[in-house]
Amino acid sequence: MPGVLQQLGRIWRVLPDARLVGGAVRDLLRGQAVADIDLACAAPPDAVMAMLKAAGIRVVPTGLAHGTVTAVIDRRPFEITTLRRDEETDGRHATVAWTQDWREDAARRDFTINAMSCDSAGVVHDYFGGQADLAAGCVRFVGDARLRITEDALRVLRFFRFQARYGRGQPDPQAIAAITDLAALIDRLSVERIWSELRRILTGPEVVRTLRQMHDCGVLAHVLPEGCDIPRLARLLACGAPDEPVLRLAALVAGDGREVARRLKLSRAETGALARTRGTPVSCPGLDAPATLRLLADHAARDLIWRAWLRQADRLGHPDAGWDDLRHRLAHTPPPVFPLNGSDVMKAGCPPGAAVGQVLGLVRHWWLEQGCAPDHAACLARLRAVLAEGVRARHNL
Repeated sequence: MPGVLQQLGRIWRVLPDARLVGGAVRDLLRGQAVADIDLACAAPPDAVMAMLKAAGIRVVPTGLAHGTVTAVIDRRPFEITTLRRDEETDGRHATVAWTQDWREDAARRDFTINAMSCDSAGVVHDYFGGQADLAAGCVRFVGDARLRITEDALRVLRFFRFQARYGRGQPDPQAIAAITDLAALIDRLSVERIWSELRRILTGPEVVRTLRQMHDCGVLAHVLPEGCDIPRLARLLACGAPDEPVLRLAALVAGDGREVARRLKLSRAETGALARTRGTPVSCPGLDAPATLRLLADHAARDLIWRAWLRQADRLGHPDAGWDDLRHRLAHTPPPVFPLNGSDVMKAGCPPGAAVGQVLGLVRHWWLEQGCAPDHAACLARLRAVLAEGVRARHNL
């Protein structure tokens, strides 16, 4: 981390009162690698920008309405946010005002373990017992849990994500009581924010336990009203499936996957992956080489592999060498490519039009039946035979 310390040193020379805040402090206290480094300072954002620019540091106004600018040093971004207090909130958005009070800024954060700050001398400022909670594995809202949730209902989902990662034992009872009472506030959130948190929960630790807690609090019914099959997801995880959020969502959703994708506004790639994972033909252990090639000719290996994970979860619910071998073969078998195209058909004497596709489909069907083994020459011979049969049929008419 020497390079990062040097970069932080440049910022601290310009903004000596700035402190590391949020997850960076939490993860440093845990001895974990820090991905994103965020800072806060008392100076207003326009002054921060002017001072950074004067020091030769590139700065981007990434969120001036919320007091955030981004300093870029050696292509590494450092978000710097002016100390704030909430003037007005509606459960989704907040109107903020600048403050000089570090405690006031910390009081608007979600959890005590995220409300700490660290200055350039390495002193940790902890106004709400975050260090003790971090050591005890207690995820606790700052102040009144109900107030924190009404400020931003996304904190309900963040609570479960952080509880899974940092909590130990039973969750904080005050948090659970507030979440249970206010679960319906989730309906006010944008579905993009809901999916962003849900995908992190699905790929984080303690997935099944977390989802069961969400179910018991009435939260999951608002996140996935189409219905859930937590036991199926538990079986998938027991099989050793990878931490792919769409694969896990495919196992979890009990209702129409297309409706889930539409409502949560999944990306086009995610929507397609969810549909294919739930609709791709099933491959099972013992599949011979020709059958494997036929599947790979029409379906992507990843779709077949994910489908195999789901079928294994449905049939077994535990690790199995046969299923592992199947997925290995699917992953490492080069997908066969049908050697003919439309121009081959027309060169063989078929006039342009719908007949080209029909003839090509007949030859490809034969190629698949042969285990995708016939090469270009063999397929051309079959093409000529198909065309000749068509001529004879028309002649007999």
